[in-house]
Amino acid sequence: MTDGIAWLAEPQSIAFGGYSVTLARGLGVEALAARIAASAQWSERTVEPVGELTGGGLVEALEEEFGDAWDGIGLRLGVSGGWTFAVAYGGWFGEFGDGPAISEGGAEVFLVEYEEENGKPVPPTFHYHRDGRTVCSFNLHLDDSWGNGQVVGDPEVAGKVKELLSAEGLPDEERAGREVHRTTLGVLERHFGLTLPRTLVLEAPLPAVLLAD
Repeated sequence: MTDGIAWLAEPQSIAFGGYSVTLARGLGVEALAARIAASAQWSERTVEPVGELTGGGLVEALEEEFGDAWDGIGLRLGVSGGWTFAVAYGGWFGEFGDGPAISEGGAEVFLVEYEEENGKPVPPTFHYHRDGRTVCSFNLHLDDSWGNGQVVGDPEVAGKVKELLSAEGLPDEERAGREVHRTTLGVLERHFGLTLPRTLVLEAPLPAVLLAD
């Protein structure tokens, strides 16, 4: 069973603190985990498998390894609906880059991320990389709270996304941020065919790794 991605807009949809989800085509789970680790900005990270775990189980593994789950980073990995996915846990905030190198070699990679508890506040973001290039990127609140709030990237791809958002009445400064967040995710899931299996992510054991430095 697969779902879209609009459910990520719900409060604490995956875990306290927000979500960081990577979806890829053209990469297996091991390659995706390795590329996420390689995108670390502050220190080199290695991928250490810890078996199949639920989200709660991975948080416990982070606590055992680092003393506090927020002091470490882990991923749960899977394949569903033609997509390889990675869901981050622990202190992932600001640790990884969002550049296009993750998609080199013909892969397609989509990153959706939201630091829900960040008091600045930081809006949810979307990045679509293909074969080493960024083809679409924007802040999902479509406002000026972080950056310029514009959909940018390849004119054809970004232009179509703008068109679809406009059909939903966006941008709209009068609409609540969570409603805009959910609507933009819905546009992306339909246009790009993005799916993330909610029940699998929230309830089932999945292959898990620690990203150790």
